[in-house]
Amino acid sequence: MKIMILTAATGGGHLSAASALEEYIRENTSHEVVTVDALKAIGRFLDKTICDSYLFMAKRVPLLFGQLYKQTNKPNYLSYLAPKINSTFSYSLNKAIHLVDPDVIISTHPFATEMISHLKHLGKISAKLLTVITDYGLHRAWIAEHVDGYIVACEDMIAPLMALGVPENKIHVFGIPVHKAFFNPPSREDTLKELGFSPEIPTVLFMAGSFGVSDIIKMYRSLTSAEKKLQMIVITGRNERLYSAFEEEIESSSENKNRTHLLFFTKEVQKYMNASDLIVTKPGGLTVSEALACNLPLAVFNAIPGQEEDNALFLENNGMGIRIPKDNSFTDVLLSLVRDTGRLNQMRENCRRFDKSDSVPQTVELAENLISPKSIPKKHKSISLKVKK
Repeated sequence: MKIMILTAATGGGHLSAASALEEYIRENTSHEVVTVDALKAIGRFLDKTICDSYLFMAKRVPLLFGQLYKQTNKPNYLSYLAPKINSTFSYSLNKAIHLVDPDVIISTHPFATEMISHLKHLGKISAKLLTVITDYGLHRAWIAEHVDGYIVACEDMIAPLMALGVPENKIHVFGIPVHKAFFNPPSREDTLKELGFSPEIPTVLFMAGSFGVSDIIKMYRSLTSAEKKLQMIVITGRNERLYSAFEEEIESSSENKNRTHLLFFTKEVQKYMNASDLIVTKPGGLTVSEALACNLPLAVFNAIPGQEEDNALFLENNGMGIRIPKDNSFTDVLLSLVRDTGRLNQMRENCRRFDKSDSVPQTVELAENLISPKSIPKKHKSISLKVKK
């Protein structure tokens, strides 16, 4: 069987879900698989325009981004404009599709889903189409007529999908695909020992790359000043300005040097998540999914109106995370949670119960079933990736 995975670089979640699926298919099946960035396949200009516009709006004008997100999630001319545009560009994507000639297409981006659905409508392609929704709330941009199955993050998304006309038998609550490394963590004690940290002292992980520099430094300074028995891991991603600011802040205090481990970009996020008691981060779909895979409670900050707001609400409603207020009370809120081991343990247990470790194998098995039908119960688990902690 030939499987084509379509994605786009408007946020890391789309790319990571595609990568997790490709990794599993290559390592565990005999299927041919190729991942294609749909926007890049159409043209460099379109890719740069859409990706740069997304990043600019999400970071620089989030309120405007939120308004656009809300307006396009209603049945109006804006919500119908994007599908029309995508339909136009689908003809260019069709060339890349025919080079692969897939039996199944798995899309992790709404634009790619709409394009493939349009091509199926025209009879240009006959491949089955699966769509992986990479957030914990639904936007109508994901909905297209000729999708054969939707993989969603949680049960809360079933009713909204059905309200938009998706038959229940096309909805599969498998969870967002996450790399297997997050389900096979290294020893927490060994990691803490490697960092020179104590397993007996609470460890807070800051995933800080998308924060404003002044905001996150202020939060770090306030937290370390108020609570001496606290260990900190800070990952700034590729944000050089933020890394330099943290270096300066940590160097200014010999005490902070001994209880803060600062990292730039790392490919071992799962290692540091597993070693932590709490993560402070923005609620992007990718980060949320990876933290939940590590059974790690979240304290989320500065959610962008739209997808991130939906993700934050999901965490709150299910007792797996809290929101940090933007006012000066954020220190009290964080410290209250860190000091309340009973509440933290309950949040960790809630994360453990939200077990979506079979998302990737279930998605691949569903793709196989679309080509060679057989009876597979919705809750069927073929290969478990998760090691219970």
